[in-house]
Amino acid sequence: MADAVNTAAVAPSAPAAVGEPSTARAIRRTLTVTFAMLFYQGFTMAINGIAAPWIAKSFQLAESGIARVYAWISFAAIGALILSRFADRVGRRRVLLWCMAATPLCALAAAASTALPLFIIFEICLYAFIAATIASSVVLLAEALPTEQRARGQSLGGFAMGVGGGLCVLLMPILDGAGYSWRWLLVLSGAGLLGLPMVMRMIPESAHWERAAASGATRTAGFSVAFGGRYRRRAVPLTICALLTNMAFAAATSWGYFHAVSVVGLSAAATSTMILVGGGVSMLGFPLGAATCERFGRVPTVVISALLVATGSVFFYWGPPARCTFPAGWLGAGFCWFMTAVNAATVGGNSAATELFPTAVRGTVIGWFALVTAVGSVLAQGAIALLAQPLGGLSVVVGYLALLTIPSACIFGMFVDETRGLTLEVAASEVAGE
Repeated sequence: MADAVNTAAVAPSAPAAVGEPSTARAIRRTLTVTFAMLFYQGFTMAINGIAAPWIAKSFQLAESGIARVYAWISFAAIGALILSRFADRVGRRRVLLWCMAATPLCALAAAASTALPLFIIFEICLYAFIAATIASSVVLLAEALPTEQRARGQSLGGFAMGVGGGLCVLLMPILDGAGYSWRWLLVLSGAGLLGLPMVMRMIPESAHWERAAASGATRTAGFSVAFGGRYRRRAVPLTICALLTNMAFAAATSWGYFHAVSVVGLSAAATSTMILVGGGVSMLGFPLGAATCERFGRVPTVVISALLVATGSVFFYWGPPARCTFPAGWLGAGFCWFMTAVNAATVGGNSAATELFPTAVRGTVIGWFALVTAVGSVLAQGAIALLAQPLGGLSVVVGYLALLTIPSACIFGMFVDETRGLTLEVAASEVAGE
């Protein structure tokens, strides 16, 4: 087929048995360094969502104003797409090192920015490197782990990001109570430079990528491979699902702290406690998602989880009722509900997306989905900025946006291929056996 990746020149070598010491050691090493990177990036990525009320106050922004700022920052995905393309051309390891060096520098620059335009510029750069790290890490996990461990690896990556975000939630009320600015969260992110030597020493290169590079596939493959010929029927529905789902996810996951503090009226301490407890319980969504991916498949996991995101988000953002005697409990239950489903859906979605496309463009495709995610985020934040006042508030609009996961689940269930139990080469149609 004309647009197929040229992988015939170097046939995929059979992976060593998982039980062999060298292989098990390499897997542990990859998981350790990937966990560390995603923990750090999870902390940094959570800052804007957790500190939203204080960021709005610092720059004197109303609800629509802070939504517009976050919409601008979402354009970072263009940079993430470019970096992800480089991950296919020059290797996963090199791009990850670039990102881990640049992220703390951008965080420090954003922390020092008192003018809103400068803050937005440095935040765009910051989130481009965060998104590229996540995309390349997702690909590295898929390529480094045996078939039966790929979903589990994605769940551990998501868990690492969740733990990093939880640390951010824990620190924000401490800083606020002590009278320190939210900017210190960015300063702490800047300390990530101290971990760069460890990353340089431990992070491996993907053997899958090395084989594809040796065959010449990484030099010739481009977007036409993923969006042309036999891969088009996979790329198109996944793109639509990514757009709709991430409009819902971006809205639901960005404004939880703001809804609790600025709309419901909880204190920073009560909100952080609610998010820590609910978010801690929701971390079970990662192993649950991995287990259901391996037992029932990627497609059922994503479909059911997406429907649960819709119902849980509406419960959270359209509540609690006016006469609720324990609003923190209501919000905690709702937050736990929809975040557990988000985490499970993320495992299933990442597993499917990395398995359905060939090695030579796997990073590019994940970067493309990151760009689509950003477009969804821009549309979501733009809709919130435009509709918050006429529809009765930010939280009302977020609830409506969450319902977009329903058509997304229907499309995913009808048109996305199942890859459970398949090797990467077979799942991506790089070798015969599909």
